[in-house]
Amino acid sequence: MLNKIKKFTELPLSKKIQVVLNIYYRAKAQTLYKILFKSFAKRSVIKNPLFLTPEFITIGENVFIWDDARIEGVSRYANESFSPHIIIEDGVSIQQRCHITAADTLIIGKNSVLLFDVMITNIDHNYEDVTLPVGKQPLRVQKTEIGENCFIGSGAKIQAGTILGKHCIVGTNTVVRGVFPDYCVIVGVPAKIIKKYNFKIKKWEKVYQIEKTK
Repeated sequence: MLNKIKKFTELPLSKKIQVVLNIYYRAKAQTLYKILFKSFAKRSVIKNPLFLTPEFITIGENVFIWDDARIEGVSRYANESFSPHIIIEDGVSIQQRCHITAADTLIIGKNSVLLFDVMITNIDHNYEDVTLPVGKQPLRVQKTEIGENCFIGSGAKIQAGTILGKHCIVGTNTVVRGVFPDYCVIVGVPAKIIKKYNFKIKKWEKVYQIEKTK
């Protein structure tokens, strides 16, 4: 305990403030959030969320969610009922202003990182009926899932129907829809795979290199 106090006194003021605030947010999580959420595991923190629907959210251990997150389960829309469940597994880190919406089960796998301004959803708005505003038309829900150890760059948009395998790297501002295998690098609008990990040589290879060796 004395060593911890000594280390704290040696920190610059900005770090001291951060430590004190983190203690407050952790205490808030383990009291209020444990009651409100579907499930809220130990050592997890949510700082100053913009909007939450805690009854539809499961938070694993050691999750850290920065400011202004909107994490929303949609249970009713356009006279339809849904069963949302947003599962954020152990060790996930979510930076500022991330937007996650779901009308069905949406999973973010263990130890994945979402940088700032990332959007993830399993919902599309129908637009077929031109006599109705798009915002009043029924939703279309598609399975969406982020694998373990993924890294999603700032501003990336993960659209409904996207399945990312383990350890996928998604570039900044990439717009993703579709199924992507384990250990690949995804960039662009629309997203495409530019690299895959080769376990034989233990290196990331450009996709055209892999195709040439086949």
